[in-house]
Amino acid sequence: MKHRVWVIAATMTAGALLSMASAAQPAGARAPAARAATARHDAQVGPPVVVELFTAQGCGGCIEANAVLERAAAEPGVIALTYGVDYWDYLGWTDTFARPEFAQRQRAYRAALRQRGVSTPQVVIDGRRQVSGARGLELETAIVEEAGRQVWPPEIEFRETGDRVGIGSGRPPAGGAEVVAVTYIPGPQVVEVARGENRGREVRHVNVVRDVVRLGDWRGRPALFDLPETQADEAVVVMIQGKTDRRILGAAVRN
Repeated sequence: MKHRVWVIAATMTAGALLSMASAAQPAGARAPAARAATARHDAQVGPPVVVELFTAQGCGGCIEANAVLERAAAEPGVIALTYGVDYWDYLGWTDTFARPEFAQRQRAYRAALRQRGVSTPQVVIDGRRQVSGARGLELETAIVEEAGRQVWPPEIEFRETGDRVGIGSGRPPAGGAEVVAVTYIPGPQVVEVARGENRGREVRHVNVVRDVVRLGDWRGRPALFDLPETQADEAVVVMIQGKTDRRILGAAVRN
């Protein structure tokens, strides 16, 4: 029997998320933040929205962005992922979660989004647009708009054996598409930083990415791919992503 996965179940009620968002916003911003969260809940009828944060433990401005992502991760219909990048290590602290390929993924978005350079904290939504990770209300609005897009993504089915995933048929974008598996640890992790800009502070992350693996090309026809092996504490997001424009056509999680 096949197991179909489409959206992420809520880990927290919408009311609880709104309470957290209100506490984090100045008084004048609370009403717009509440409206954005309500609109996102109402708009979520399609596939999940993928929210990718590029951050660093040595980046003084990234701690608040980590908190913003954690609030977004608690909402239904959102797949939130944290990538540690290594280009802040020169300040004296080696990021414990960073890998060179994560910075390379960010640079691929830079090229697709026609940006001059990379920086942290940066959030990329569905591979289509980016915002500063510290701008919570702007991120809320972007997620609402992405959730409200009328799209018909290819079907994604995880086999009951847990070692393979099937991708259905559809129209690939110009330049082709590929299937990517992102392995991460669900939930929060806290790291105490001993040096650099955040010396003596605890840095909290959520859904920290451990690995990104390209499974193969998707050409619009049904295809079956082997999944990477995972540990008991890991989950996998499978994405169908444009090779050139980096837009995410569809995504699903296997816990």
